[in-house]
Amino acid sequence: MLKLKPMSIDAIPAALGKAERYRLLNEPGQAESICLDVLAVSPTEQQALSTLILALTDQFGEHPAAALARAREILPRLDSEYDRAYLAGLICERRAKAQLARGGHGAAGAAREWLKEALEHYGKAETLRPAGNDDPILRWNACVRLLEQHPEVQGIEDQSTGLMMLE
Repeated sequence: MLKLKPMSIDAIPAALGKAERYRLLNEPGQAESICLDVLAVSPTEQQALSTLILALTDQFGEHPAAALARAREILPRLDSEYDRAYLAGLICERRAKAQLARGGHGAAGAAREWLKEALEHYGKAETLRPAGNDDPILRWNACVRLLEQHPEVQGIEDQSTGLMMLE
């Protein structure tokens, strides 16, 4: 039986660059494989963990349940509370988008719940973000715009104002 070969630690930065390029080329499986190789030699490599989560969310259209479970399992391995909150939001937001794209009975309700959870995570990430980092705000706004584009997904309460969005 063939065995996986370990990569060298010196090659980690280049490998992580390749993983990001494969994600941009819409080859998340290849990006995932590279991240797993990096994590095999450096289990706490934060960029590999983050990129792996993103590569898994890129696969929500094909393998939603398995990719979701694996992405959520990785979150606790992130050192930063901000990163955990922000990436948890991304997982939920991308799951909502995949749900809407798939459609079918109950898709709107499921997407609503995923977006609600995404907004909660982004709200938490906003309070933890470093100075000059508005990424959670940008993602929050993207979720609100997604809700505006899909009026069938209604009834999410804005925790900061207590108002129902898109009713």
